[in-house]
Amino acid sequence: MRAIQVTEYGGPEVLRLVEADAPEPGPGEVAIDVAYAGVNFAEIRARRTGYRVPSLPFRPGLEVSGRVRALGDGVTDLAVGQEVAAFISHGGYAEVAIAPAAQVFPVPARLSLRTAATLPTVLPTAHALVHELGRLRAGESVLVQGAAGGVGTVAGQLAKRVGDGAVYGVVSSTAKAEFALKHGYDQVFVGDDWESQLAGATDGRGVDLLLDPIGGEQLRRSLDSLAPFGRVVNFGNTSDEAAWQFGAAELAPGARSVAFFSILTLAVTEPKALRELSERAFRLVADGAVELPVTAELPLAEAAEAHRLMESRATTGKLLLRVALD
Repeated sequence: MRAIQVTEYGGPEVLRLVEADAPEPGPGEVAIDVAYAGVNFAEIRARRTGYRVPSLPFRPGLEVSGRVRALGDGVTDLAVGQEVAAFISHGGYAEVAIAPAAQVFPVPARLSLRTAATLPTVLPTAHALVHELGRLRAGESVLVQGAAGGVGTVAGQLAKRVGDGAVYGVVSSTAKAEFALKHGYDQVFVGDDWESQLAGATDGRGVDLLLDPIGGEQLRRSLDSLAPFGRVVNFGNTSDEAAWQFGAAELAPGARSVAFFSILTLAVTEPKALRELSERAFRLVADGAVELPVTAELPLAEAAEAHRLMESRATTGKLLLRVALD
């Protein structure tokens, strides 16, 4: 089979196409003939710094869609040939991927495999941010950093469904703002001075919920843009800055709170909770309540170019690798 492999950390050029034996599923696992693989920022961090990489050589890829190739011992609720989407710890950039059966989901009849590949990481993450951790209520306002990205595109739609509270976004360009405004956002701020723009839009009150994938200094700044009893939910560290240290002195004013979410950690510590979360989130797409548009698709052999695109911050929506050959 063809696969993308990393033998050293570095730039996109370390993503190399190789020929390898197709893996076989162990007990409780499923082998999948991959049709599409999603591209995520966590995979870029893995390539650059070894983030969550157990050892080299390493095959990146956290989410795939395709057809069941083989079932490991004990797997009885799936069938060979069935169309599925799966969340995996690594190995998605390949023609065959192995997934724990608990993280493999049948593709709803109305969805294509191309759409299904957008589901495993983005949908559960956005749902957790808005509902489980953010606890957004009708009438409350929310601000989403990276509003035109994969998670941001879905989070805006989910927030809009909650009620009549304002949904604000932050992006880096006018083109991204135009994209975000089509996916649930009432107003989108462009540039690093988003705090002053938000203050003007809310008469200085701030927002009830702020979703932050950036971390570092940006996370600290976010506290000052919260309304009383406001919440920040952090779900990444795209800044690559040192973690911000905080305590009661920072949170007590305004009775503010900070929470953190990592789908990778949840998969390890609470796999049952992740499956339940994913099933709730997937139903929203199957029912047509939210959408996650694929805005760029490249063949597997161009994985390095896909990473360059994502690192350029020029992409919107979801970026996929097309794995299955025509």
